[in-house]
Amino acid sequence: MDIIRVGIDLAKSVFQLHAVDRREKTIWRRRLARDEWLNVLRATVPLHAQIGMEACGGAHYWARRLQTLGYTVKLIAPQFVKPYVKSNKNDANDAEAICEAMSRPGMRFVSVKTVEQQDVQAAHRVRTGLMEQRTAKANQIRGLASEYGLVAPKQILQLRRAVPVWLENSDCCLSDRFRRLLIGIWEDLRALDERIAELDREIAAIAASDPVAVRLQQLRGVGPMVATALLAAVGDARQFANGRQMAASLGLTPKQNSSGGKERLLGISKRGDSYVRCLLIHGARAMIQMARRRTDALSLWVMRIAANRHPNVAAVALANKTARIAWAMITRETDYHPELAAQ
Repeated sequence: MDIIRVGIDLAKSVFQLHAVDRREKTIWRRRLARDEWLNVLRATVPLHAQIGMEACGGAHYWARRLQTLGYTVKLIAPQFVKPYVKSNKNDANDAEAICEAMSRPGMRFVSVKTVEQQDVQAAHRVRTGLMEQRTAKANQIRGLASEYGLVAPKQILQLRRAVPVWLENSDCCLSDRFRRLLIGIWEDLRALDERIAELDREIAAIAASDPVAVRLQQLRGVGPMVATALLAAVGDARQFANGRQMAASLGLTPKQNSSGGKERLLGISKRGDSYVRCLLIHGARAMIQMARRRTDALSLWVMRIAANRHPNVAAVALANKTARIAWAMITRETDYHPELAAQ
């Protein structure tokens, strides 16, 4: 069979394959189990064929496996596959849509993540989950304590100071039973603090050992957390033709609703990785606070925006510029040049 392209719909246990030849005619369809699909594909599909998959859970793992075997792998964002799904949605139609989508000349593909990228990404995701658990635990403590007339300030630092005082104060209206419960959830909160601190140290160690992350931290508003999250998301950034494309992939450029030659720009698109975008914007907010006391070109540029626009607009504009500068530093392997930052 002269197969040139194969679309694969991934799942937990069942994999649907759809292959076409040089005349774009469907010549092979198979529904295979997880433990057999790779062997069948190797025996049927020649190495010159391209393999396409949606960039979903497990896609990067399978892409690396296929690349090891010598195949060219294309990962496509699910929203770019959906327009090619014909009729009802099922595994066979999804595989056919993937095969069709990857043939388009203007299609955008997702770069395959390395194991190191996924390790760093996993560390950030675990940390985010732990922080959500810590916030929920702190709110639980506040809610339960308020039923006994005890109120703590909103900041978690103040809560850490208040709980030991409540437990040590025998005059508090706390029953023995609730005191034991409070000790338990207080220990849970401290355990979450320790786990988050461990991950902070691990991420800082990764940022200190990676040369690209070290260079990125020359940027203002970029620390170990932002640098490692950005590298985990974009890798070598060579899938982007320029810095604007990378900023757009992170959702930092405006949406458009233009028609009839009239351009109408809306708020930022908020596409891509919301976690990385959030970190970049928070870093930009911190940089703006410092820029009020600086006279360099970048500080003057962002303060001119902040003087005329909402502070959030200035923060997003600076985050956009940070992403563009980061693209240049990653792809060209250069250091940060402050004199070029405001251009």
